[in-house]
Amino acid sequence: MQTYYADLHLHIGCAGGKPVKITAARDLTFANIAKECARRKGIEIAGVVDCASPAVLHEIRELISSGEMIELAGGGLRYRDQITMILGSELETSEAKGGLSHHISYFPLLAQMAEFSARISKLVSNLQLSSQQCHLPAQQLFEITDQLGGGFIPAHAFTPHKSVYGTCVRRLSEMFEDRVLAAIPAIELGLSADSLMADQISELHAKSFLSNSDAHSLPKIAREFNTLELEEATYQEVWRALRREHGRRISGNFGLDPRLGKYHRTYCTKCDWIEQDPPPIYACTRCSSTQVVKGVLDRVVEIADDDRPHPPEHRPHYQYQVPLQFVPKLGPVSLNKLLNRFGTEMAVLHRVPYEDLRLVVGTDLARNIILARMGNYRSLPAVVGSMGGR
Repeated sequence: MQTYYADLHLHIGCAGGKPVKITAARDLTFANIAKECARRKGIEIAGVVDCASPAVLHEIRELISSGEMIELAGGGLRYRDQITMILGSELETSEAKGGLSHHISYFPLLAQMAEFSARISKLVSNLQLSSQQCHLPAQQLFEITDQLGGGFIPAHAFTPHKSVYGTCVRRLSEMFEDRVLAAIPAIELGLSADSLMADQISELHAKSFLSNSDAHSLPKIAREFNTLELEEATYQEVWRALRREHGRRISGNFGLDPRLGKYHRTYCTKCDWIEQDPPPIYACTRCSSTQVVKGVLDRVVEIADDDRPHPPEHRPHYQYQVPLQFVPKLGPVSLNKLLNRFGTEMAVLHRVPYEDLRLVVGTDLARNIILARMGNYRSLPAVVGSMGGR
């Protein structure tokens, strides 16, 4: 088995000169994602979640025709023998009892994604754009995905906006039939949650957890990511890892401490107050307003069926880690020095010894990078200022 770095939730900002994800950077294209992952980030498996957009499909076909990418027998696209691109589509579903949630349908082959695009084109108002409302319950979107040979995962499962636990149900079993729930191998935690929080919900003990970036710009790629143990970097191997089959597995989740997340605690939209009192909080403790966004921690405490986490044996350690872009005093010049010397951000964050870092960027920066590697953001006060709040 080999260890691969994977970020399976990346958005596209623009394709064919037209916007795809409105809130994403325009230089966030399919080709640029591949280049950024290969040349700077060190991400070896990238899931792009806007591939049902016709303009994105056209660009992917052009990249294959030019020879820049090839389709793999095991699923996925290989870019210059450096990175595997997994084709995905994030869509918004609606439940009969109320509530909107986002889910990602992944497919091994371009032909399957094209067929999926054609199928959902009848259900959305503008297929060009990202994360469209498909006017189906999640169960039916799963059925379409499964019929076409794809895999299905709930996205950012706890966020207070459009997620399964945040806005729809207390249990996935309320949303999916037993056979479907058993066929969903994983959930995506989202930026304001970690595995210890999620493991307070017993129905998730059988699921694998993904920590992905949900990147809306090239620099945000790999702000959260996973390590996967695979025989090779293909779609089929990734799915075996999510199911923990034949020794394949997720061996690590990496991300920011959820306390730095935008939606970790209940937030008052009237007086701009982030709650400090014990969760769950339903009204502002400062101004008494009920105009609040319920925090992820507050929601987890509200719906948990245990007051402490019970991680199953298969659950990997969730490693808090600060992305290099938030390391104090590490500007573009110093970062480029590190990348020129050591190759990628993954190498700098995970493998390069302190002494080698010190010889390139000096004592203070080398120390800060080691602290970032360990997730010790409390010793990096500038991180709190740059990541906190909304």
